[in-house]
Amino acid sequence: MEALKKSTVFKGAEGPVVLVIMDGMGIGKYAEGDFVLSSNTPNFDWLMKNGVSTQLKAHGKAVGLPDDSDMGNSEVGHNAIGCGRVFHQGAALVGEAIATGAMFDGKTWKDLVANAKTNGSALHFIGLFSDGNVHSNIAHLKAMLERAKADGVKTARVHALIDGRDVPPTSALDYVEPFEAFLAEINADGTVDYSIASGGGRMNITMDRYNANWDMVKRGWDTHVKGEGRKFASMKEAVETFRAEKPGILDQDLPPFVIERDGKAVGPIVDGDSVIFFNFRGDRALEITKAFEADELKEFDRGPKPKVNYAGMMQYDGDLGIPKNYLVTPPAIDRTMGEFLAATGIHQLAISETQKYGHVTYFFNGGVEQPFNEALEDYVEIKSDVCPFEDAPRMKADEITDAVVKAIESGKYEFIRLNYPNGDMVGHTGVFPAVTIAVQAVDEGLGKLKSAVEKANGILVVSADHGNADDMYEHDKKTGAVKIGKDGMPNAKTAHSLNPVPAIVYDPSGTSKARLSTAKDLGISSLAGTCIKLLGYEPPADYTPSIVDVG
Repeated sequence: MEALKKSTVFKGAEGPVVLVIMDGMGIGKYAEGDFVLSSNTPNFDWLMKNGVSTQLKAHGKAVGLPDDSDMGNSEVGHNAIGCGRVFHQGAALVGEAIATGAMFDGKTWKDLVANAKTNGSALHFIGLFSDGNVHSNIAHLKAMLERAKADGVKTARVHALIDGRDVPPTSALDYVEPFEAFLAEINADGTVDYSIASGGGRMNITMDRYNANWDMVKRGWDTHVKGEGRKFASMKEAVETFRAEKPGILDQDLPPFVIERDGKAVGPIVDGDSVIFFNFRGDRALEITKAFEADELKEFDRGPKPKVNYAGMMQYDGDLGIPKNYLVTPPAIDRTMGEFLAATGIHQLAISETQKYGHVTYFFNGGVEQPFNEALEDYVEIKSDVCPFEDAPRMKADEITDAVVKAIESGKYEFIRLNYPNGDMVGHTGVFPAVTIAVQAVDEGLGKLKSAVEKANGILVVSADHGNADDMYEHDKKTGAVKIGKDGMPNAKTAHSLNPVPAIVYDPSGTSKARLSTAKDLGISSLAGTCIKLLGYEPPADYTPSIVDVG
């Protein structure tokens, strides 16, 4: 890996360049429901006014997604920020592999099908049950079921993780009812038996990440694999029952359920079965994958591990080779900012709490979890609390801030990157007062970082990976009017927004002479080139242009 070339016009600041990623804090289209705008944010407001500021795209094609109607997310956002270029991401790659038939021509799909046919066993599909296109897409599931029937698979079972985060918070039946009709049609000729077997809310079972709460994975394992739990005749009945028992419950929090037929679970996962985890995004796929693949599992008592043919939609960790089998090859992301800085001898710190730790490390590095040079890089994870985010909306913002202030004062690092998860994780809850507290906690952190950077003669770069807290109300697409619920309150929107995000460069010493560049229509992939310029180096020629010129 080659080192970066020194800039001929700016040697770099005396202190560190500090990149702050305010996760889920964009610039709202509507004032109503924009909790970044309505919250008390004196430090952010001051930086927007007094720093060099602009807006960047953080969704759709600007971050490698198929279409500009696709919302951004933290995975592709941190990929784009860290690698300085735009790569086709999971949704686009899977869609293309299905459209061309490449997925079904691959060895993994053929092995999964052959295993089910040879053993007369079931082909199981576990994954997020929506078209949010952040972790999965139900269209991919339907395409695989149709192909499975064409390929002669007689029995298929779906284990549906209910969304409500990347799609409206109580939209489950909008997916359940058409899908049950789809299954009825596919089963109509009597040659196959395809059905939903189990499920539950995505924040209740299965889709934990960063080892934050393995109890979620255990509940998913017991539900999907063992067929243990509360029984219902259909997924629709389960959803309607849970809603009646706990009015106001969000889809993401729905309890686990098992579908029964003739008094028995219709689809436990047993020896000889084939299993596909059809999420293409990696962070919430690694733990359930480990449960299926690891010979020994210490995180929970899974009981006898069924001998199955398991595959992921994509490879979720290239370094560790997880999973062993996968249907679509992930993007080959190389020459990331972190790797260039390590090759150049730059001391770096990456820090967040558990919920976004993997984003400032693994995703920022293009799928590389470990430092490129341990002598030059420190990765710090502050353990997240295991509780509903609306109950502790400040999360670990204070601890992250304190650690970064000490790092700035130490003089050890030339580049520091951090993520405040609050705007995203609390934004997903749809609890409006909590979102205000979350945003204000981030702003307080910004104020302390600003002071520390001023004392060190460093440079502060502030941006976000996508929007969320900036778009908390549902709006009518035609009129823009806020949709009001039966309780007289605005309907909560818990998904990411399509809004741009702020980008601020604050150089208190003025030595960089930073000013907006003439580059137009930039996305968040421009942040890598920006930071490299501010460090006193020339960005690689193929990187997205910097938002500022210097010198």
